[in-house]
Amino acid sequence: MYRIQTLNNISQQGLKHFTGDYAVSSDSGTPDALLVRSALVDAEGYPSVQCIARAGAGVNNITIDKATERGICVFNTPGANANAVAELVFIMLGIAARKVHHSIEFTQSLAGEDDDKVLNEKVEKGKSRFAGFEIMGKTLVVIGLGKIGVLVANAGVHRGMHVIGYDPFPTLTNAHALDSRVEMSHKLEEVIRAADVISVHVPLSEHTKNLIGAKQLETARDGVILLNYARKGIYDDAAVLGAIASGKVGTYITDFPSKALFGNDKVITTPHLGASTAESEENCAVMAVKQVRNYLEYGVINNSVNFPVVEVFPQDSTRARIIVINRDVPNMIAAVTQVVGAAGLNIQSFTNESNGKVGYNVIDLEQDLPEGVEAALSAIENVVRVRVLRFPGK
Repeated sequence: MYRIQTLNNISQQGLKHFTGDYAVSSDSGTPDALLVRSALVDAEGYPSVQCIARAGAGVNNITIDKATERGICVFNTPGANANAVAELVFIMLGIAARKVHHSIEFTQSLAGEDDDKVLNEKVEKGKSRFAGFEIMGKTLVVIGLGKIGVLVANAGVHRGMHVIGYDPFPTLTNAHALDSRVEMSHKLEEVIRAADVISVHVPLSEHTKNLIGAKQLETARDGVILLNYARKGIYDDAAVLGAIASGKVGTYITDFPSKALFGNDKVITTPHLGASTAESEENCAVMAVKQVRNYLEYGVINNSVNFPVVEVFPQDSTRARIIVINRDVPNMIAAVTQVVGAAGLNIQSFTNESNGKVGYNVIDLEQDLPEGVEAALSAIENVVRVRVLRFPGK
């Protein structure tokens, strides 16, 4: 029986994929896996956990380093919420371009007017304050061309915008999905100078924190529109507010409100709505559940943020699978195979993958594992965790 603990409300459409030998609860005691959205997770507090799945892309609410040190695999669900975020980017860009938010406030202020003739006169007189602009023909810069960034860039092209993409490390899959009309640039300074609109779609890391600050904004066009539907901290908010005051930034649209941003009519904030659609939550949950099942049942890894990709499933003749998770240091393969060989076991297949920090070894056997082998493997220096999966014969 695998015990799954949910730390947030997870879509039931996803949870129903836990079929068979699974117990799912919000309080499972000693869980084998955690499913989480926004809750803070300290991996140190879950000694029984084998893996943590974040139903979303960002994992800054999980202590990744602690999880890695304890041999806990952490998953995310990149791309599952991509369409929801990309759609919201253009909804909010349209609101800013046409001053929809201010015009709604204006019409609401007329609610006390009883005479329709007077009301219409005020509407006609007041609407000139909300004249906006069309986004067709404007230059959209997309920083970060992952699944979301590609959707935003392609949607910009389809809306008649001139789109420039910037990503120093694009993946081949995402590059193939990018519309050929998107112009690519390898210099951040160049794309910022060219932009009428900038939309960021990069994860928050030590390399992307305050990626766009005062220095970058100095070179931007006057009145540039900034969008942040990625992560808080990609823009230096203090620098953005300074650029608004100088007229350099026309509007700042962000999904990450803060006290400093309130009260500024050039700032539009939404309450972290990027992935908040029923479809997105379902997609994320389904992907997360499938990742957890593959890991617990087969030791297979995809979309992990701290472990290497391992997509080797056992053969029909496999009776036991040994998984050895170790710190990525020299001579670990030799140490592991020496223990297996000393036990007189014939290795059916051996897979070793590494991401530079974690070594992940999958050893398949056509027989069950004798007593004592798991303990001997666990005793090897720099081995973090050992798992043994057994498969009954057909």
